[in-house]
Amino acid sequence: MTTEAWEPVQRVRTYEQVMAQIEDRILDGRLKAGDKLPSERDLSALLGVSRPSLRESLRVLEALGIVDIRPGGGAEGGAVLVGEPGSGFVNLLKLQLALGQFDQTEVLETRIALETWCCEEAAQRATEQDHRELGLILDRMDDPDIGTAEFNRLDAAFHVRIAESTGNSLSAHLMGSLRTAINRQMIEAYARLENWKETATVVRREHRDILDALHRREPAEARRAVGDHIRSFYNIGNVEA
Repeated sequence: MTTEAWEPVQRVRTYEQVMAQIEDRILDGRLKAGDKLPSERDLSALLGVSRPSLRESLRVLEALGIVDIRPGGGAEGGAVLVGEPGSGFVNLLKLQLALGQFDQTEVLETRIALETWCCEEAAQRATEQDHRELGLILDRMDDPDIGTAEFNRLDAAFHVRIAESTGNSLSAHLMGSLRTAINRQMIEAYARLENWKETATVVRREHRDILDALHRREPAEARRAVGDHIRSFYNIGNVEA
């Protein structure tokens, strides 16, 4: 008797089936950003599921940043598909980093790949307004009384602003999510330094070099400068992902 044709029976929870139907409609275009889902009562009847199961699926989708659950009834209340990137991705990435699901080398390689591309593009696409705003961030980082938390916040803002200046909103969102997710690791890296202000001086100089390459619209130089900058800090700060 052969057993090759048999496959294990898949047990799928009700709320997962509800999510799958909503996801299918998003992927095939039947649902789009800004659309409002039927009321809880109507949708549970249409799907043939209990209202608690429906609520569970909507809570998961809300946590993922797919729907916005608005209180109240009528036209203003209910579940609406979001039209802007939410915090779901960054929260998931932050937890996965904290659990050690990605190691230091993987984070470093991803940052270099993303940021070198962003700097190359920014060297060609950034406007004078972008340059001015980047310069203002670096000016605030020059404050002699700045603390590590604020210095790191501005550091992240500088890198995210470069990504924004490429005009590629997905890259900017990925950059912002990544920097938010590694915020704790970066602060801890500064805390381990014997003299963080000395390192901050190096970081400031390297940031100015990156901005100078963007000003001169030299993609290759901008790529090299940001790559060297990231590698240097990971080595000096012994960053642990």
